[in-house]
Amino acid sequence: METEKKKKRSVVKREKLAAIKEAAKTGPATAYLHNAPTSPRKMRLIADLIRGERVSKALNMLKYDAKHPSAKMEKLLLSAINNWEAKNADVKLEEADLFVKEVFVDGGRILKRLRPAPQGRAHRVRKRSNHITLVVDRMPAEAKKEKKAKAVKETNE
Repeated sequence: METEKKKKRSVVKREKLAAIKEAAKTGPATAYLHNAPTSPRKMRLIADLIRGERVSKALNMLKYDAKHPSAKMEKLLLSAINNWEAKNADVKLEEADLFVKEVFVDGGRILKRLRPAPQGRAHRVRKRSNHITLVVDRMPAEAKKEKKAKAVKETNE
């Protein structure tokens, strides 16, 4: 009878972490922006515009949007695309059909400043910032078919 040698817990942990790291080398790419000096409410308006859109369409929307946070979001989207290219070097970007999988905006640091008010008082001014997380991934096959069917339906009407 052969007895299998029991692995040390540290070895099992190390192998598990290595497997997780290997799995993270492909798939969706993430980009983060911390402490962007814009209120989260204004940035969420931009995030809602591009959520679920194809990358090329999202870039065009951000490029020609008049709101000032769209420039920072465009730069972050380009960073996420570059991160995806670095992860998936064997796949061409044109064939990948990337889309914005997730984008969410969280509140960041709040700088509190004082503004003079009448009769010797002072009002507090809150200068808000935000943290943005943007995830880019390939479009799933069934989602591609649904988008094409929807586009054809819209053109026929």
